[in-house]
Amino acid sequence: MLTEMDIKTVVIGGGPVSSLIVLKPAKQDEKEPLSLPIRIGSVEATAISMGVNPENSARPMTHDLLKSVMESLGGHLCSVIINDVSGTTFYAQLDLVNADGRQVLVDCRPSDAIALAVRCGVPLFAEQSVLDVAGMPDFGAIEEQEHDQEIQDFHEFVEGLSPDDFNVTDGGDNTPQK
Repeated sequence: MLTEMDIKTVVIGGGPVSSLIVLKPAKQDEKEPLSLPIRIGSVEATAISMGVNPENSARPMTHDLLKSVMESLGGHLCSVIINDVSGTTFYAQLDLVNADGRQVLVDCRPSDAIALAVRCGVPLFAEQSVLDVAGMPDFGAIEEQEHDQEIQDFHEFVEGLSPDDFNVTDGGDNTPQK
């Protein structure tokens, strides 16, 4: 089973700090928010960021070139699938249609697949088995849910207050204390 994913965060590290891309399901499960962190190289993180926030470059970058070559040959990218994980190594496939209209799956690194997907505007999917093994709770979404619940609880508490709730007695005569 495939789950459509969105890019939540791209962290471009340097030196001892790793670069990272964090994906999240496009339709998040309200009860169990999930994220899929994938460690990538800083060059790859930059390539993805450049695809997400395109800047006019004087010359095409590698992923722009690959897109142009595919289209020049009459093919196009349909989607990207993160299809496996082994330890900390993730695997992906480009789901292509060639000039003859045949589907072709091409093995590639997830970072390259994602960089190409953002340039082509195609969906990104993850196999359920990958999410089962490498998915993590989306702590930011969980924190936001808890905050929203606290606000709702407080709102309900305030709505349920009456003026009598503010009358304080000394214990015997129901006369408000000063």
